[in-house]
Amino acid sequence: MKTKFICIFFFIQIQIQTTSAESIRVFVEGNLFIALDSISGTSLPLSYTGSAVIALSEDARFLRGVELTLTVPQAYLAYKGGLAIGIYTGLETIPELGVSDVEVNRLLFEPLPNRIQTVYQIPIRENHGLKTTPYVTALNRIAVSAFPLLIRITPTMKGMAEEIEKMRFILNAKPIMSNEGALNLSFRYPEQLYGKPFSLLIDDVLIEDVNEEMLLKEGSHHLVVVSEDFRNENRSFFIERGKTLFLTVELHDPTPILMFEGPENARVYIDGMLVNPSKPLPVEPGHHEVKFLMSDYSIVRQITVRKGKTYKIVMTVAVDVSESD
Repeated sequence: MKTKFICIFFFIQIQIQTTSAESIRVFVEGNLFIALDSISGTSLPLSYTGSAVIALSEDARFLRGVELTLTVPQAYLAYKGGLAIGIYTGLETIPELGVSDVEVNRLLFEPLPNRIQTVYQIPIRENHGLKTTPYVTALNRIAVSAFPLLIRITPTMKGMAEEIEKMRFILNAKPIMSNEGALNLSFRYPEQLYGKPFSLLIDDVLIEDVNEEMLLKEGSHHLVVVSEDFRNENRSFFIERGKTLFLTVELHDPTPILMFEGPENARVYIDGMLVNPSKPLPVEPGHHEVKFLMSDYSIVRQITVRKGKTYKIVMTVAVDVSESD
């Protein structure tokens, strides 16, 4: 009973000291890289004195955390308390395979639980939403800047059974995805209006820095450009989980545009001036007179145009046929 008490006290002590750096010698058996395109993760067999390095293969923008699953052989359950698992941060570089002396900070150290699979979730962002359950241990400390991580299995006593020395423990590391993607915007200006100001709203929220990449929830979104110097723009777009959407918004001159449609032999006058009806016509905002002339037949209309708008003016010739007794 006395020996058991001392062993438990030892583990309580080393869990408390999670912030101090320490130098340890490890046997690195391999590296596991966290990638967004590998949702099920990658696995590596470890010995009872083995270690693995966990690294991110790309930036962590779309990750809530990393999930580590250690699977032990059924036979190990007979040796309760014989091994411990440690999770460490602070590696300056990825050590080479084999025996290495490293200086690290302890994130977690505890006796290996007496079950076939043990799952740890390591958050790498604020508001990660990861919680400890009877089946998962979620670490409280956020480790986004701490990668690469070192995962280590180590004996808790000398003279391990030969059976344990021959065992292989399977470590799996996989990403815990967020339901977000990124939006990367660029803007194409009319040459004469380059640099003029505008306001950008996404889902009715004003965006302060339009040049900064934005993280958005997966799904459909709506973009609005409002300006005194450009035409207002409205468009919808879709964000995919874990992907970046590169979207170019073309800003247009807000000068009103008139477009015409009518018989081919019709002539069109704007404020008494003959114009080419086959081409869009920019005009000043305000009141204008539009005249269609076809042979001796003419139609005159007064219109009011506003900045940033396009108007389609159509001349139609109708023929009515009626029958009477």
